Amino acid sequence: MRFSKKLSHKLDDAIKVKILTWAQQFHEVVWLDSNDHNQTHSQFKAILAVDAFTAIKTDAHTAFDKLNEYQQKTKDWLFGYLTYDVKNDVENLSSKNYDGLDFPDLYFFQPKKVFLFSETNVTLHYLNMVDDELEEDWQEILDTVISEADTNSLDHPVKISLRTSKDSYFQKVNEMLRHIDRGDIYEANFCQEFFSENTKIDPLASFIHLNAISKPPFATFLKFEEHYALSASPERYLQKTGSNVVSQPIKGTAKRMIDPSEDKKMISQLMMDQKERSENIMITDLVRNDLSKIAEKGSVQVEELCGIYTFEQVHQMISTVRCTVSSEKTSVEILKSTFPMGSMTGAPKISAMKIIEKLEDAKRGLYSGAIGYFLPNGDFDFNVVIRSILYNASRNYVSFSVGGAITAASIPEREYEECLLKAKAMREVVEGTAS
Repeated sequence: MRFSKKLSHKLDDAIKVKILTWAQQFHEVVWLDSNDHNQTHSQFKAILAVDAFTAIKTDAHTAFDKLNEYQQKTKDWLFGYLTYDVKNDVENLSSKNYDGLDFPDLYFFQPKKVFLFSETNVTLHYLNMVDDELEEDWQEILDTVISEADTNSLDHPVKISLRTSKDSYFQKVNEMLRHIDRGDIYEANFCQEFFSENTKIDPLASFIHLNAISKPPFATFLKFEEHYALSASPERYLQKTGSNVVSQPIKGTAKRMIDPSEDKKMISQLMMDQKERSENIMITDLVRNDLSKIAEKGSVQVEELCGIYTFEQVHQMISTVRCTVSSEKTSVEILKSTFPMGSMTGAPKISAMKIIEKLEDAKRGLYSGAIGYFLPNGDFDFNVVIRSILYNASRNYVSFSVGGAITAASIPEREYEECLLKAKAMREVVEGTAS
């Protein structure tokens, strides 16, 4: 049982930094921030969950069954992640590429303390065992003194390395194009890792910096012991609200321009770009097919096709697909039927994942997985882990990966340029936060 209390407090940057600073005392922390994007389907402006009462941590083997049992048993708030490699529990697949991060494949926890923010209020949900700490915690948060975070220190510059060389990238994309030409697949998301070894960063300062320059609708700060995810994701994977399920795949990217008129031209060009539209429509169709596995007959609908949305770093093409599901379908069953998300795999999905595994040089791990939460009633909301810095503090290993959809119309040089554009914000943060 939980004790709840609503307090009046405006959600601004100051309280965000204070509550995140206060949260660092705990081994388990998840902060989810919409950054004031008025997402049609969002329920909260921001959420904080800290301090595990119970948890589940497992490899991919029977991961969804274990998660389903855990969620059905607790019927409480749960926060955590599924790595991309949980795909191995869905299909007969494997993940044998190099892994410098060593994140568990699946990790969820039942927090003792949950904070739900609206524009003007915060509602605290504390397990009864700690409800006597509620008032003291909130006062401690308000009293937190914030020092100027040094997020631009270059005293010890970080050396960023590429797991896949530029020449190797071109070779691999051309091999993927040969698969497409043979008809093995018609689209696949090909990714590459940027990394730094023997490197320490300040995770909180890095997240604050990344969030400030990106302001995405699905920002996440995750800390599970020595594992950190600092995410500036613009993409929702899947949300369930009652009997309604929504997915919002992203495919199609254009850079922002300083000059407003040039920026508008980029929007128009993206909107009319047949290659980008084709990529988006292919994946939208894949998402429709995935949702049809769990949807009530005839309920799958494309709410918006190839909508253009503008973010701090890029313009993106986003589609919204929705359906209704029977109450007999469990929340985890819905996730399993659609995982991993089509925007990070390709089509046909299984063939694409096999080719991805063969050609990529790094295990994806949490990258292109999902971070999110379950409500006590089984509703859920998960992002897609892209535009994210991943950090293992015990290994001193920092990583961020980027990728793009390869289709028959892909030009390897342009795909490489798109990867560099997507990596720009993460690279700026990593190179500016070494300690």
